[in-house]
Amino acid sequence: MSDEAHAFVPGHITGFFTVDRGDDPIETGSRGGGLALSDGVSVTVSRGAETEITLNGEPIEVEAVERVLDALRTTATVTAETPLPLGSGFGVSGGLALGTALAANAVFGHGLSYNELVTIAHGAEVQAGSGLGDVVAQARGGVPLRLEPGGPQFNYLDAIPARSRVEYVTLGELSTADVVGGDTETLTAAGERALSTVVKEPKLSTFMQAARQFSREADLLTPEVKAVIDDVAEAGGDAAMAMLGETVVALGTGLSDAGYDAAVCAIYPPGATIEDEG
Repeated sequence: MSDEAHAFVPGHITGFFTVDRGDDPIETGSRGGGLALSDGVSVTVSRGAETEITLNGEPIEVEAVERVLDALRTTATVTAETPLPLGSGFGVSGGLALGTALAANAVFGHGLSYNELVTIAHGAEVQAGSGLGDVVAQARGGVPLRLEPGGPQFNYLDAIPARSRVEYVTLGELSTADVVGGDTETLTAAGERALSTVVKEPKLSTFMQAARQFSREADLLTPEVKAVIDDVAEAGGDAAMAMLGETVVALGTGLSDAGYDAAVCAIYPPGATIEDEG
């Protein structure tokens, strides 16, 4: 046990997904594919009589984080920093939940395993309505393919063995709860087709193509996002929409070549981890 602990959780951009409801939040989740990013969420947990959460220096309420601490039967001060925008398809809420679980386990000496902590964070995120597959993908890192939904004891993950520079531009926000809480039959069918395409040919280029197809077939592609993707294609690049957000992600220098002032990071292979414990 210690007075505070630090965790890093990579950001996560989802290219395509399904909505798979189970009898339990731990069984509920999504199949799909995404990119874990070197731009992520750094979380510090320290002891506190009441739970307080700050993100980039500002107080914030994050239901998934509160649910994680409730599951661990503790209160804490959670301080997080990230260059990623909230609500724009980068898995920030999932990163906050998973980072809190990892760091709180170290601070309070719960003695839980990695998969147990991922399970707690995944369940909290599902119950909060802020995500279905980010947590398990952020735990894996790289280019995870979620072949079966749910937490670690239910899901099955593979990955595309590749790395790349990644650029992104954010135009606005989309509500995860609004999208996954409605009729998701068409979306899930599109996600299944996209996943099947990538499983047959696990390459980054196939991933990006499947992500573009998914955004169209799931009726999530906005005119603003489409315009940016088209600009990147005209410049010879490869871009797609990040789920769920008004965000465009491109491999290599796709956005820069198209004239956009893009943020730059990279695919992050290691996955979420506790840092400098002890």
